Amino acid sequence: MQKYRLFAPGPTPVSEATSLAMAQPLIHHRTQAFEKVLEEVRGGLKWLFQTSQEVLIFASSGSGAMEGAITNLLSKGDKAIVVNGGKFGERWGKICQAYGVLVDEVKVEWGQAVSPQVIADRLKKGGGYKAVFFQASESSTGVYHPVKEIAALTRGHPETLCVVDAISALGAMNLPMDEWGVDVLVGGSQKAFGLPPGLAFAALSVKAWGHAEKGTLPRFYFDFKKENKSLQKNQTAYTPAVSLLIGLAEVLRRFREEGLENLFNRHARLAKAMRAAMQALGLKLYAEKSPVNSLTAVMTPEGVDGQKVYKTLSEKYNMTIAGGQDQAKGKIFRIAHLGYFDDLDVVLAVAAVEWALADQGYRVEFGKGVAAAMEVLRS
Repeated sequence: MQKYRLFAPGPTPVSEATSLAMAQPLIHHRTQAFEKVLEEVRGGLKWLFQTSQEVLIFASSGSGAMEGAITNLLSKGDKAIVVNGGKFGERWGKICQAYGVLVDEVKVEWGQAVSPQVIADRLKKGGGYKAVFFQASESSTGVYHPVKEIAALTRGHPETLCVVDAISALGAMNLPMDEWGVDVLVGGSQKAFGLPPGLAFAALSVKAWGHAEKGTLPRFYFDFKKENKSLQKNQTAYTPAVSLLIGLAEVLRRFREEGLENLFNRHARLAKAMRAAMQALGLKLYAEKSPVNSLTAVMTPEGVDGQKVYKTLSEKYNMTIAGGQDQAKGKIFRIAHLGYFDDLDVVLAVAAVEWALADQGYRVEFGKGVAAAMEVLRS
């Protein structure tokens, strides 16, 4: 017998308490019982997003909220800067193009973070940009893009929004939306929240709500103004994912008990331990200069296929991590440590990677990575 273990960047493991909450008898979404759940969730999301503004909730994957951020705030022919440094930066560009938004693409080498100076130079040229779209955590590469610095740049441009995909960063890294001046922050349930896929979140600044009054792109389900109006009555415009929202209420209670600082520090510790372990094994990090705290992207050594490491962990050890995508396929593997993870989970994952690398013929001193992780976690 082998237990199944999930270490992918999403979906991530769901805790026993969250699973039990979602297993309760279903309630109808047009009842006072549901309104109490949604009222609690609304307050918890504002706390986590660190904003005084409403956080919109949709029954969809995070990509739904990404699409809504474009269709509600822009018009056909508008110009936007899109940072493309991975699969999900690429997605911003594809959604913009699907709706006739003109894309000024900032191509960033995979594994590298965008330079704020590049964004500053484009804005300085006065191109009349309506938004800058980028990721906080580019989960295809393990890179953190400088959210605070880019938000500071767009604050000086009244017509330019700072729109951040924080789907794999929210809850794992500190992103104080109001303090930094982020205009749109997008999230998803299947990452640090430790919920199944199916919920998307979007919070808008006062500046962004002003753009929502002027945007003319077509929209129906992802109508931010309509959803915001419903939330004021502790309701949703359309049928919500009731069980997921009950689970979300449980998750947010647990987050509040842990506290924001402890929540972010836990993820930082786990990330530091994983990075130390991989380096102790002689491996290089894909995002050496600006790694995220939600996952670790690791370059496979010469002669080792990253996809085979991924498949060995799956087929021989019943553990799911993630391989590389597109140009990084076969060159890297990615291990998550966001959401419902603790110290011993990291130790276990490192031990499994040591086995998988040895199975591929890589010389491994067993326990060296594990010891490095333990040193960090104990300190």
